[in-house]
Amino acid sequence: MKRPARWTEWKKRIPGGLDGRRMLVISFIDKCGTGLWNTSIALYFTYVSGLGVAQVGLLIGLSGAAGMAGAPLAGRLADRFPVTRVLIGAQLLRAVALLALLTTDHYGLLILYAAIGALPDRGTNVLTKVYATRVAGPQRVRYQAINRTVGNLGWVFGGLGAAAALAVATSTAYQLLLIGNALSYVVMAALTLRCGEPQSPAASRVAAGPTTPGVPPTRPTSPWRDRTFLLFTGSEAVLCLDDTILQVALPLWIVHATAAPAGLAPLLLVMNSVLVVLFQVPLARFGGSTAAARRLLLPLAVLFAVGTAALAVSALGGRAVAVSALVLAALALTFVEILHAIASWELSVALAPDDAQGAYLGVHGLAVATQRFGGPLLLTGVIATGPLAWLVLGAGLAAMCGGQHRVVARGLEKKSLSVPTVTVSEH
Repeated sequence: MKRPARWTEWKKRIPGGLDGRRMLVISFIDKCGTGLWNTSIALYFTYVSGLGVAQVGLLIGLSGAAGMAGAPLAGRLADRFPVTRVLIGAQLLRAVALLALLTTDHYGLLILYAAIGALPDRGTNVLTKVYATRVAGPQRVRYQAINRTVGNLGWVFGGLGAAAALAVATSTAYQLLLIGNALSYVVMAALTLRCGEPQSPAASRVAAGPTTPGVPPTRPTSPWRDRTFLLFTGSEAVLCLDDTILQVALPLWIVHATAAPAGLAPLLLVMNSVLVVLFQVPLARFGGSTAAARRLLLPLAVLFAVGTAALAVSALGGRAVAVSALVLAALALTFVEILHAIASWELSVALAPDDAQGAYLGVHGLAVATQRFGGPLLLTGVIATGPLAWLVLGAGLAAMCGGQHRVVARGLEKKSLSVPTVTVSEH
């Protein structure tokens, strides 16, 4: 009898009801499949398609650039059509584009198929955020924290599966990884069919509000004309650099600038994943409101400064100093990742008007896409410059946190002034 009671209690702690839990399962499958494929994508194009290093780099870069359009496009579609149907279309397109890679070794076609697949890949993140916002309501911060925890677990399982398959190191093994990821998208589409369509805030407001004969409906707000939101998104592209620092710059810095062993890099990344799983949900309570999420930008500035300063110090001593400083840097940047995810999620939703939520979140999704495209270029320049560049970067990131703190305050004030007066007839 105790087990069913615990199960019921556990379910109550997940916002969004049954549909929310189903979307978490979909997110887990998505990250498992992505973990399988992303860890082997460069090797697939090298050993199966026979491409050179420069060709692989150009292919991944061009597909990533094309994928930047996926976020705003998905957001716009989510405002016009049922988000579950758009999500199913994105999942199936990802599967088709991935399987198309098996049909050719022609370089131009490989770039085309990879670019087509990158569009729904970037768009899926926006669509799941829109769905979470609608299904979880006021508990969206907690839901997103649980979702990130589930996603990190999926990455771990997918990465372990890829490591086992890549130990074989044959063309067939790489092709099976690709097929496995494509099949995961099909499974996700089937599960999404069972998810109910949540009502958007704009739809519920229209349904409940009065109608005035002869007055045309108000045109949805465009994020491209919202200067404050564009400034917020631009600052987000900078603050998302923690991802590239951990995933790209940290391993390169360890190898080229410190006395630490190269084997420390994967251990620090494992530590990052474990800490996100352990602390993402508990720390979500510190961003449970818009004001609280905005306050998180201040400790975020401190953590950025500590993390980048530790990276600079790691190059100034022997092995013991290097290892200690790198562990401190990874710890600080991991908590940057956790706190920024909480603040970014809540603030992006809070700044978006109800009648254009999808479009706004789609534009916000450009921040991550832009960072993934430009971040590696910036950070390789930092590494080439040396320890002082980390201090300059840290100061810049801390200043950006302060700048975003002010931008958000202005945006929230502007939004509160634009809310229509509530009358008795609207209740």
